[in-house]
Amino acid sequence: MRKRQQPSLQTPFFLPRNVGSEPENPDKKPQFHLDLWFYFTVQNWILDFGRPIAMIIFPVEWFPLNKLSVGDYFHMAYNIITPFLLLKLIERSPKTLPISAVYICIITFVMGASIHLVGDSVNHRLILSGYQLHLSVRENPIMKDLKPQTLIDSFELLYYYDESLGHLMWYVPFFIIISLYFTGCFTRSSKDSRMPLSAWLLLGPSSLYYWYLVTEGQIFVLYIFTAFAMMATVMHKKRKGLVMDSNGLFLFYSFCIALVLISAWVAFLWNDKILRKKYPGVMYVPEPWAYYTLHIKKTP
Repeated sequence: MRKRQQPSLQTPFFLPRNVGSEPENPDKKPQFHLDLWFYFTVQNWILDFGRPIAMIIFPVEWFPLNKLSVGDYFHMAYNIITPFLLLKLIERSPKTLPISAVYICIITFVMGASIHLVGDSVNHRLILSGYQLHLSVRENPIMKDLKPQTLIDSFELLYYYDESLGHLMWYVPFFIIISLYFTGCFTRSSKDSRMPLSAWLLLGPSSLYYWYLVTEGQIFVLYIFTAFAMMATVMHKKRKGLVMDSNGLFLFYSFCIALVLISAWVAFLWNDKILRKKYPGVMYVPEPWAYYTLHIKKTP
């Protein structure tokens, strides 16, 4: 009697189809992932960039300062939708990717974004009370009258969780996943190395969002290293006779255009003495919301 074949334990049934289970197939005709890139662009603009704007537009009376704000709901939705889209993006990669690295990145991403949710929630409530983002924690007028003065240390710790630790745990795994996915965005056919009209239409909003992500997140060093890694990948693949497919071109062009926008932003604020004081050092990349509280928002 023929023995029934036992299911393999090496590839769990719950793993994505193309993560750690199938070999790289550069000869497979690539397709532009319009649905995923569109969802990424829309949810990034609404749930990330639109989060602080929604907190400004909606009346404070609707969301008391001791309750969740509309921005907090936006942030929670972002923390759920983005990891899901990243997993779907990795699933469509034609290249075998390290499943353990992907899972660790997703877990770290969710933890970092959640830390940022709490810090950012308190931070925006401080803005409603007169906190000025272009000043350091100790230099803010609303902090100088705190009693006891040790409370300022607690707010500096909150600022560290929000702007430093939260951003690193959020953005480092995000760009690692993007880089891993990019390594599979190559094809042997030069005919497939072109972007459809839909990709060109999404290129502007995508590039502009990366500008916001880098400037507001203060992650220019991480961003430029990721861009260099992508360039190195392109040169390495070219030696093998491979060229970027439509998805690779979309990512690569988005990064390049965003770099131009960042350079223009820095040049525009190059001689701003107040922002120079807030962002000292060689890497001078002011935050858009710091510019807003300094030059646009009228403090109470």
